[in-house]
Amino acid sequence: MTTQHRLVKTLKSKGVLSPEWQDAVTSVDRALFIPEVIENGDFTTDPEGWLRAVYSDAPVVTQVNDGKPTPEGAFRLFTSSSSMPSIMLEMLSLLDVREGQRVLEIGTGTGYNAAWLSHRLGENNVTTVEVDEAVLSTAVENLKRAGFHPTTSLGNGREGHRGCAPYDRVICTCAIRDVPSAWLEQCPQGRIVTPWGSSFFSGSYATLNVVDGTAQGRFSGYPAFMWDRTQRAGAGRVADLYHQENGEKSTTDIPPQNVIQDDPAFFTGLSLTDAWYRWCDAGDGSGEATLWFFADDRKSWATVDYVPDAETYEVEQYGPRALWDEVRKEFLGWHDLGKPERSRFGLTVDGDGQRVWLDAPQGVIGTGRRLGRGTDHGRPGP
Repeated sequence: MTTQHRLVKTLKSKGVLSPEWQDAVTSVDRALFIPEVIENGDFTTDPEGWLRAVYSDAPVVTQVNDGKPTPEGAFRLFTSSSSMPSIMLEMLSLLDVREGQRVLEIGTGTGYNAAWLSHRLGENNVTTVEVDEAVLSTAVENLKRAGFHPTTSLGNGREGHRGCAPYDRVICTCAIRDVPSAWLEQCPQGRIVTPWGSSFFSGSYATLNVVDGTAQGRFSGYPAFMWDRTQRAGAGRVADLYHQENGEKSTTDIPPQNVIQDDPAFFTGLSLTDAWYRWCDAGDGSGEATLWFFADDRKSWATVDYVPDAETYEVEQYGPRALWDEVRKEFLGWHDLGKPERSRFGLTVDGDGQRVWLDAPQGVIGTGRRLGRGTDHGRPGP
């Protein structure tokens, strides 16, 4: 029978279970935080399959479409989950929490992460905020079953929880576009760790040290978290978003896969914040693919068709915005800057908002606009 021991063994073999967190991970049974019915799993019909999912180092989706009824065949947006344990440990490593510190968690989810924190720090030092009443209610029951009673609060996590402030650490378990001022006010001397980004690229942790209410730090990692519900990006299936419209056609000599590599995609997402992409393979063994772009408001789309060994690629753009032109402009701007890696960028947040910079805080790139543009450089490489 699959057990908690298997999960601990897996995390140890991956080298991600540090001595500081080993007792918490070993002592807190993940199964106490997973409902009997999960996405692609049901304990009553396949208990062994359910146990394999629970005790694997993998995310477990526990809610779709905010818990609303979803018709057969409809798009299923994942809206709550138990995160991948190794990713949880990565975030906690970045958080660098110490005994006696007070932690504010944004996004209670199943309660599993709050249980780890409560075991390590003591439940009186843990406060967790959840926006979904049903999710929070279940999490509270899960925590009680595991023997923990941290402070729980129903509300918008962007507002934090003033009743237990100040905090030494803030950890956010959903992707955000900007760091709220309330977090700085409630954690004026400490550290904030959160998934951060835009619709175009949200696969970064921002790890920010806070001194006198000003937060500053850099980006790392490759998280894939669900969005803060007040700031969601567009999502859906291509078939639901494309309705055979005819767009403006052109060509490009930039291989489409180049623009969605991590470093240029991160840079593009700093300005192109309200559009997203999806790479779709032809699936016929040809190696051909289509790169789709969609605006969050669903009014504009673009495609670039990839054919192996081609010199140029067909482009089609529809709607009030020319999305490929916007992406191309940012991609070439990234080249103008010398193709900087994401690790060279940082973030400052204070009373004036947030500012992204390159190499040093003095090298501000901007909050919405950056340095100058160049012309097309032909076929920029990866």
